[in-house]
Amino acid sequence: MKRLGLSGNYAVAYAVKMADVDVIAAYPITPQTTIVEKLSDFVANGELDAEYVNVESEHSAMSACVGASLTGARVFTATSSQGLAYMHEVLFMASALRTPIVMTNVNRALSAPLNIWNDHSDAMAERDSGWIQLWASSAQEALDTTIEAFKIAEDVLLPVMVNIDGFIVSHTYEPVTLPDEGEVKRYIPSKPLTNRLSPRLAYSVGVVGPPEYYYEMKYQAVDAMERSRQRIKEIEADFNRRFGKDYKDINAYYMEDAEYALLAMGSMTGTARVVAESLRRRGERAGVVSIRWFRPFPFERLAEILEGVRGIGVMDRAVTPGGPSNPLFVDVASGLYGMAERPVLQSFVAGLGGRDVSTDEFGMMFSKTKEAARSGRAGPCIYVGLRE
Repeated sequence: MKRLGLSGNYAVAYAVKMADVDVIAAYPITPQTTIVEKLSDFVANGELDAEYVNVESEHSAMSACVGASLTGARVFTATSSQGLAYMHEVLFMASALRTPIVMTNVNRALSAPLNIWNDHSDAMAERDSGWIQLWASSAQEALDTTIEAFKIAEDVLLPVMVNIDGFIVSHTYEPVTLPDEGEVKRYIPSKPLTNRLSPRLAYSVGVVGPPEYYYEMKYQAVDAMERSRQRIKEIEADFNRRFGKDYKDINAYYMEDAEYALLAMGSMTGTARVVAESLRRRGERAGVVSIRWFRPFPFERLAEILEGVRGIGVMDRAVTPGGPSNPLFVDVASGLYGMAERPVLQSFVAGLGGRDVSTDEFGMMFSKTKEAARSGRAGPCIYVGLRE
């Protein structure tokens, strides 16, 4: 094993190299560009034997990935923000055609106004596209989760999106331990998948789905996502055993006796933990919950973790104008609906467009969640740091 100082983007590139991909579809967009730039270096200097396809747009990048994947190739691409939005129609094709594509989405706010900084609006806009969504909160986790993603995608035949927060994770350098490359190859051996475009197969792809057939065809992707839950757990357990990790669908901190907690995804988890530690030293029973799997959403495990907790503050980095609430909050609320003693849920929006969220603001969120827990009633959504 080697230990290097890597940015989150470079950590992803190293993971893709170790996965020995066959095809990379590349189109630059900030802040993901350095992933495909590093991969181009690996291909140019002979460290990675792959077809590196320079496409003219993100729409073309995903189209190239779908076509290559259908031939049985192991494929990868990366994007951010408007690029992910430009892929929108092809994302649905990728999942419905059961193509095991792995894509890194370096989370960035959607325009307008034009913004290159981090929030989660891009991934949330694609939450119904049929892609498995995994979230990483550090460079090390980005590397490990990308390796896992290839195993998951090819086992359950669904595309996987690995999300990392733009700049906060993508461009920050951290010590990263690279696993043994031989062990990675044993974990995800390079074996060609079925070439579904071969003329030797009596197989049709991308056919018209009239009303008599579309419903059943679409349900196959729904059923595959539901059946993937247990298989992802098994794949992750195997990864943990091989590489000495302890990844889970949900990471819980100080939750054994927590009275109230904040729930988040991505890099905000780290600051939430620091503030929770400070509160614990003052005798407060505060906890933190971090979602790693957003799709499929881990409803059952979340209910287990929150059993006995009186209040939960849900931090969204995206908004749903005109909806009942914001995307992560809605999933949490629906997931806990059947609990006998459901915690009070307080909604927060924070960090849109990359705005910093201070430790004082995290303290406020913990305080408001505690108030809701003790009163038994939550207030309206709180837009943290919004200037009037």
